[in-house]
Amino acid sequence: MAITAAMVKDLRTVTGAGMMDCKKALAATDGDQEKAIEWLREKGLATAQKKAGRIASEGLSMPLVSADGKKAVVVEVNSETDFVAQNEKFRNYVAQVAEQALETTASDIDAFLNEKSKFDPEKTVSEMNAGQIAVIGENLKIRRFQQVQEDQGFVQAYTHMGGKIVTLVDVVTDLVNDSITEMAKNVAMQVAAMRPLYTSDAEVSQEYKDHEVAILKEQLKNDPKMAGKPEKVLEGAVMGRLKKELKEICLLDQIYVKAEDGKQSVADYVAQVAKANGAKISIKGFVRFETGEGLEKKNEDFAAEVAAQLKKD
Repeated sequence: MAITAAMVKDLRTVTGAGMMDCKKALAATDGDQEKAIEWLREKGLATAQKKAGRIASEGLSMPLVSADGKKAVVVEVNSETDFVAQNEKFRNYVAQVAEQALETTASDIDAFLNEKSKFDPEKTVSEMNAGQIAVIGENLKIRRFQQVQEDQGFVQAYTHMGGKIVTLVDVVTDLVNDSITEMAKNVAMQVAAMRPLYTSDAEVSQEYKDHEVAILKEQLKNDPKMAGKPEKVLEGAVMGRLKKELKEICLLDQIYVKAEDGKQSVADYVAQVAKANGAKISIKGFVRFETGEGLEKKNEDFAAEVAAQLKKD
């Protein structure tokens, strides 16, 4: 039976499920709306979609590192409330998502959501998530994941505040021991605390530098202390400020937060550990996930909520 747009629209109105899910349901039930409704309910999609409009900006980020330390992944799964984010059932579910993501070959989140779940091959990752929405009772969203693989060393993970911030650090080394893994953990903590944007200034594009130079020039033009200064002096001041800015946003150039003298850079710290262990070590890259960053937060107006409830009663 041909599935028409009108049939899909009607089913969506009745169930609140997504357009594509309604189309799949009708195709699977030969256009029978009642059976399609049951199909959606069985997969948890009808219940899930009713909650899909709710803002999910809390949640949890979680890392998973392979047994040999060569591969790691970090995932972010959002929930509506921090209460659910701390729930053991939710954390176990996020651990499953991380396990799926560690092995996935998907190149983006859409492909990941559409692949078959390793925990139930009859369902996609998206359908498994819908089932969890029905069980937990809040809108849940698998927002993102990122893998890191390092065959010439290892990947170090660090979790801060129970999953509010998670970092991965890619370490290239010809030796792995307790001292070097401790160094990697310290660097991962640095990433969590200091929010670098790049590993080194070699990663910073010329376009970014030119943009910052233009802004810095305007700032100096409006600085009374620089009034009447020669162009050469202005140029020197601009480059000095740019250099300082790059040191703040590039991991290896940042001041190491545990430096006893308050001057040692992260690069110097890594070199110090390498020398002490007779090893060759370099930091190839990093990943930093902060749960909910960039997402709209739910506006909790408790007075309005109570007033609305009283009207219902």
